Amino acid sequence: MQIYVVKEGDNVDKIASAMGIAVETLIYDNQIPYPYRLAVGQALFIGRDSARFMGGTYWPWEDSSKPGAGNPVIKPPLYVSGYAYPFIQDQVLEDTLPGLTAIYVFSYGFTMEGELIPPSRNEDWLLAAARQQGVRPVLTLTPLGSDGHFNNNLVSALVHSCAVQQKLVWALGSVMQKKGYQGLDIDFEYVQSQDREAFAGFVDFTTQVMNLFGYPVSVALAPKTSRNQTGLLYEGVDYRLLGEAANRVMLMTYEWGYTYGPPMAVAPIHMVRRVVEYAVSEILPKKISLGIPNYGYDWPLPYVRGTTKATTLGTLEAIQLAIDHGAEIRFDELSQSPYFRYWQYGIQHEVWFEDVRSLKAKFDLVKEYGLSGVGYWQLMRYFRANWLMLEDLFVTEKGIEMGCER
Repeated sequence: MQIYVVKEGDNVDKIASAMGIAVETLIYDNQIPYPYRLAVGQALFIGRDSARFMGGTYWPWEDSSKPGAGNPVIKPPLYVSGYAYPFIQDQVLEDTLPGLTAIYVFSYGFTMEGELIPPSRNEDWLLAAARQQGVRPVLTLTPLGSDGHFNNNLVSALVHSCAVQQKLVWALGSVMQKKGYQGLDIDFEYVQSQDREAFAGFVDFTTQVMNLFGYPVSVALAPKTSRNQTGLLYEGVDYRLLGEAANRVMLMTYEWGYTYGPPMAVAPIHMVRRVVEYAVSEILPKKISLGIPNYGYDWPLPYVRGTTKATTLGTLEAIQLAIDHGAEIRFDELSQSPYFRYWQYGIQHEVWFEDVRSLKAKFDLVKEYGLSGVGYWQLMRYFRANWLMLEDLFVTEKGIEMGCER
């Protein structure tokens, strides 16, 4: 595969000719809408199968042993998952499912008494579509309160009561069996420090019970870089204990740039690397999925803490903004992330998002550390080049068990 960065004066015909591919392929792979405008600095995906012989030299995939040899490449297998709400668009789901091992349905909640709360919209159609494509539907459990925010009081009530845990796990098993779920994901955030061991104990208990019935259990982990990292997001999360308790973990390696924070990359690779380095020191790499954001943010400037609120947007939306406002997309080498600024109605904006360059940096990290999976937050937007690149670099494990051994 190749990545081409658009220069001043480029157009789709010129780029396709230079790269030796059909212009229709370039347009389709990169979802370039008519009239096929491009932004300077925009990164384009050029598939490996589309690369041509140039002067007798093949453009090899980077892992070939010798440039030009055309050696066969053994792609590592990968567990590919992603979170989706039941109101995901039909076409987005249809396009995304072929690239997935599992889809994590977001989400079920629970009460202080351990009663299960279903999603606001029925998810049966999503589960049926997933199973038809050989994709494992996974029930996601969250302690979301009625206000839509994570409620750590719910977590405390659960993890310190055997009776509440038993009631909740029984309810989960009943729903999973009835609806045809094939796994459970526990996504608890802002766990209090005093609940650290009890939370791990709950995950261990749940995993033991679920595994008896063939249901693997995963747990989402806040992006820690050290064992005793301070902060409400981190103190209640014990990587070693949770890694031992669950069948798989997913590192939530995103949200450095966030809605109310200052403008910056959502998942800067140098920070993601630090999380991975710590994670593999506590958890077996074969149990780890790397979290990947499928979104970016648009901040109005100047940034004022407590006041400024960013707007969420997808990769294609970000690129279209740059095109519409004549902005050049730049690339930050440290964070390995694209960004640009533009003016609208007298207000300057700064946008950070993901493109094929930032995604490849994350995929390279997966290979470097021997991680076994990637997990997307979230799947509500479809960026085709991501899935084409994933297909080029890995073999997506379809229809597999997550593994109930620990």
